[in-house]
Amino acid sequence: MKIEAIKLKNFKTFKDIEMLNIPNFCVIVGANGSGKSTVFNVFEFLRDAMTGTVNSALARLGGSRGFREVRTRNSKEPIFIELKFRDKPNSPLTTYSLQINEEKGRAFVEREILKYRRSGKTGQPWHFLDFKNGQGTAVTNELDNVTKVKDLNREKQTLKSNDILAIKGLAQFERFPAVVALGNLIENWHVSDFHINKARPEQEAGFAEHLSREGENLSLVIEYLFNHHKEIFNKIIKLLSERVPGISNIESKTTEEGRVLLKFKDGAFEDPFLARYVSDGTIKMLAYLTLLYDPQPHPLLCVEEPENQLYSKLLWELAEEFRSYAHRGGQVFISTHSPDLLNAIELNEVFWLEKKDGYTQVKRAKDNEQVSIYMKEGDQMGYLWKQGFLGEVDPR
Repeated sequence: MKIEAIKLKNFKTFKDIEMLNIPNFCVIVGANGSGKSTVFNVFEFLRDAMTGTVNSALARLGGSRGFREVRTRNSKEPIFIELKFRDKPNSPLTTYSLQINEEKGRAFVEREILKYRRSGKTGQPWHFLDFKNGQGTAVTNELDNVTKVKDLNREKQTLKSNDILAIKGLAQFERFPAVVALGNLIENWHVSDFHINKARPEQEAGFAEHLSREGENLSLVIEYLFNHHKEIFNKIIKLLSERVPGISNIESKTTEEGRVLLKFKDGAFEDPFLARYVSDGTIKMLAYLTLLYDPQPHPLLCVEEPENQLYSKLLWELAEEFRSYAHRGGQVFISTHSPDLLNAIELNEVFWLEKKDGYTQVKRAKDNEQVSIYMKEGDQMGYLWKQGFLGEVDPR
């Protein structure tokens, strides 16, 4: 799936913004406090709401104040989130919108809609999920086989609570195919908040197929790839050795005490090094390669400031790895403060954020005529950023 547009109202610093024509590889820049993390908060919120309730997801994002902390300051209007996406490149555009309000200190889903615009057709999109305050209808037949709106099979449903997403409940049933597709997208997207200090220590023996949000299971995933996807494991080692001179192999070793640790082999030494003696950059590059070459890649991958702890010369190659992942079918969002990384980014891949009167505004680099001209003449985005052509930002 590919998200093509995002619209937000009253969500933290986003009073009313829209991101249109989002590319497969999307890079977000902006000063501290401009709202870069808030874009990722939207994805985190939807994923948390899919596994819990709207109130529990708001509490994770806004603490004890929940809804009132997440809703834009001084706003009395509901929180509104809208995603426009395609299941496949040639699929019709689907829109999911969610409106959340509060009553007596408790948040509830005021309106939830999933609608579908048929290719080449005019008129209103077909609503195949429409819920208000815990009650509504969902279409149960495959839309590809329906030509007239009167032929849609609409089934009435009532949720156990009005703070549960309808897509959460209905995604469990195959007879709601469009809802299942969106549910799979949300449940399987990945927001990375990798912490090197969590990836270094030995882990309790276990099993992990995918890298976790903070990366503490890195050694377990390496062990899984070695045992079950040796070709991918070898590719990751090859790419890492090309980027980090000296590294010739990695192994995941289980100790007698039942703990799993990473050991790095340097071609110049007979004995391998434990992860705690390897540089931050090596650990982080290994983690990103493990994430990007997952045998079952995430449909959406979000990474905040991937440049941290990485040598500047590696950032061009890291940008190419993210772009390659996007070309293989997984959409990528990253935020950055690094001019070196931004120098490897193309004009149509960049959005920048800036505050005005306390609220975030979203702009696109390619819509700036001066930036576009400089880029066509051979300038690089990071240099233009440092010179102040992308608004009020603070590159470092």
